[in-house]
Amino acid sequence: MTTRDIAAGSVSGAVTAAGIDHVRLSYHYLDIGDIDGYGSLLADDIRVVRPDAPLRAGREEVLSLHQDALVPPGTHHIVEIVAEGHSVVVTGRLTPLGASRTDGTVRDLEFVDWFTLTDDSMLRGYRRYYFAAPA
Repeated sequence: MTTRDIAAGSVSGAVTAAGIDHVRLSYHYLDIGDIDGYGSLLADDIRVVRPDAPLRAGREEVLSLHQDALVPPGTHHIVEIVAEGHSVVVTGRLTPLGASRTDGTVRDLEFVDWFTLTDDSMLRGYRRYYFAAPA
């Protein structure tokens, strides 16, 4: 249980389960370039903190982060999801577009995203951590 859950009372398992679905969908929408679909999962007051982009607050700023390619587009590969209450943590790999090396191998970026959810399972924010900072 998280500190927020203790302070606000327990969170319904349905909220957490729907939040996991929204997180999975968010990666899918970003991978296929469906910015409108991605935006449908975001709370109005979403806040995104990433080491490879400026802080973004609010739905429009977060959408511009992806529309304007301020972060590396690519394909997300989810390795594991751990969730409780209003928190969903994802470990995975991002294969950036055009990430092929001269020897034909691909350079994946390992990441951890920590999402927070609203009471109705919308994405309130996330913080991304990379195993190694992207080039």
